[in-house]
Amino acid sequence: MTAQHPLDRVARIQADWHRERPDLDVSPQGVIGRLHRLADRLSEELRLVYERYGLSEGEFDVLCALRRTGEPYERAPGELAAHTMVTTGAMTKRIDRLERAGLVTRRRADDDQRGRIVALTQPGRELIDQAFTDHIHNEHRLVSMLTPAEATALQGLLTTWISRTEDPRPPDGK
Repeated sequence: MTAQHPLDRVARIQADWHRERPDLDVSPQGVIGRLHRLADRLSEELRLVYERYGLSEGEFDVLCALRRTGEPYERAPGELAAHTMVTTGAMTKRIDRLERAGLVTRRRADDDQRGRIVALTQPGRELIDQAFTDHIHNEHRLVSMLTPAEATALQGLLTTWISRTEDPRPPDGK
């Protein structure tokens, strides 16, 4: 059994369930519950940077998706939705807000007059370059709470686990 912090809410919840339902193995809560708590805490820490630049998490994602395409920093709205894992309806709202702020523009696609292209403006590029720099510094700060070996091990475990949830075939490939 792993050592638990005296304020570990997940351990307390597990103890309550063990007392109330000793017939159930609640050990998965030790992993899933802690991942949920950690994800919530990390999201709070990441949002502090986005908010410093007047951005929501979703708007930050859109600007990053445009910036990392390289020049001319543009994509169709459907591509942006795919690269940020949101619906096209949600993407439209984000683009509207970013366009009003002067961070992106929309134009008709050259090869398809029905299609649209979203492009990063110069102010949008300057903003996301600074925001992303601060974001990466913040991520380094958060990950530095682990030793390099712990961070490497965790990255490997999470990579394995997420690949198995996204492609749930058994490890033998059948």
